[in-house]
Amino acid sequence: MKIKEIKKLLGAELLCGEDLLDSEVYSACCSDMMSDVLAFVKDQGVLLTGLVNSQVIRTASMMDMVCVVFVRSKNPSLDMIELARECGIVIMKSSKRAYEACGVLYSAGLVASPAED
Repeated sequence: MKIKEIKKLLGAELLCGEDLLDSEVYSACCSDMMSDVLAFVKDQGVLLTGLVNSQVIRTASMMDMVCVVFVRSKNPSLDMIELARECGIVIMKSSKRAYEACGVLYSAGLVASPAED
């Protein structure tokens, strides 16, 4: 799924990364706990979160994610947006709650990668 499709499905506002909207992503995850993202997430292209601090961008960068969607209309700071721009990460915000946003993306075919045993 292209990031621009995610933007449309979630009715999201693009905050940075317009040049990356045609990038393909194949899976997503949702968490407000960056320690869980680091410990359990593998091969996810998109992170949905309600947590708004610079660790979200740093975690997404470490995990090679290409897109972060802030749910519940959360507003990242200008510093966070600049950091995402430097890291080549698309940043969007959506008014949808995390549960609904995940359901919309899952129903459209964006899934989680298989869990490791």
